[in-house]
Amino acid sequence: MAPTKRKGGHASLQGKKPVNTTKVKRTKATQNPGRIRNKMKRSEMYGKYLLEKKALKRQTRIQRDKEAEALGEDAPKRSTPRTLDNTRESEATAVKPEDEEILADEAEDEFAPYFSDEIRPKILLTTRPCPSAELFHFISDLMRFFPQLYYYPRKSYSVKEICTFGSNRKFTHLMVLSEKSKVCNGMIISHLRPSTAANGLAGPTAFFKVSNVIPSTDVPNNGAATNHVPELNLHGFTTRLGHRAGRFLGSLFPHNAQFQGRQVATFHNQRDFIFVRHHRYVFEEGKVVDKENGKKKTKARLQELGPRFTMKMRWLQEGTFDTQFGEYEWFHKRKEMDTTRRKFHL
Repeated sequence: MAPTKRKGGHASLQGKKPVNTTKVKRTKATQNPGRIRNKMKRSEMYGKYLLEKKALKRQTRIQRDKEAEALGEDAPKRSTPRTLDNTRESEATAVKPEDEEILADEAEDEFAPYFSDEIRPKILLTTRPCPSAELFHFISDLMRFFPQLYYYPRKSYSVKEICTFGSNRKFTHLMVLSEKSKVCNGMIISHLRPSTAANGLAGPTAFFKVSNVIPSTDVPNNGAATNHVPELNLHGFTTRLGHRAGRFLGSLFPHNAQFQGRQVATFHNQRDFIFVRHHRYVFEEGKVVDKENGKKKTKARLQELGPRFTMKMRWLQEGTFDTQFGEYEWFHKRKEMDTTRRKFHL
């Protein structure tokens, strides 16, 4: 005789949500479960703690929006969140907009001929001795990013000898890349052209720590860069040192932007980290129709071209590269200068 099938059974076998028949209270992770010694239980409770924290934050936001909608114009203004940027310590060398003294100094410094388009930059690029093959992918991206950039193999020459070589061949800048674990981690930039502002001497020279290098092929939805000279966007350089560093980086580009290329090179300083980006702005036909002429409105968007990397200045030196006898304009001493998280130098 065939066995009869039992009706009902466990709720989970019927596709129903099981009922807590034991009347045991489920523990809520109301506090950070770092006190739990068992690793598996601590991990489980921490996951619940994050989910509950996220749900509570969402409910608070929804409730706040409902109250603001009910009050209308009488709703209180939202408080500005405290960040490291808006609570930064005031710097004595902060530059005010349209400062006549600063404008007069910048009109006569080493980089004034580049910003007035009297001189076009010509950059010599080399690497550390025996570079890896991976570094050349970054070099090819830099050659598409900087106009008039030429690569020369390092071989066995010192940086001082390369400075002399570049100066004799009318190069205006020298760029030397270093690497660690086949990834670029440093960049030396030296100004080779003598100027009257520096008493007929070349310079300055700066060293930047490079991090978060993403080649153009790994940038999501990236486009292909063209040979047009990009527009230059220098943002967030607010101190005297920041202005000098920003103008130094700005002197690497010709200042006769070809607007038909619609390309923009950006150096954005935030908390002394300089974020380097390369974009193209694209105009597209939008979905919204203009009521006056009946045509669809044009909208603009940015398409990133790459590469993408971050720089942080470690020192600025007078003259060309000379670690033995060179004089430093500024040297980053972390323990002495970074006394608080809200103090920034650029």
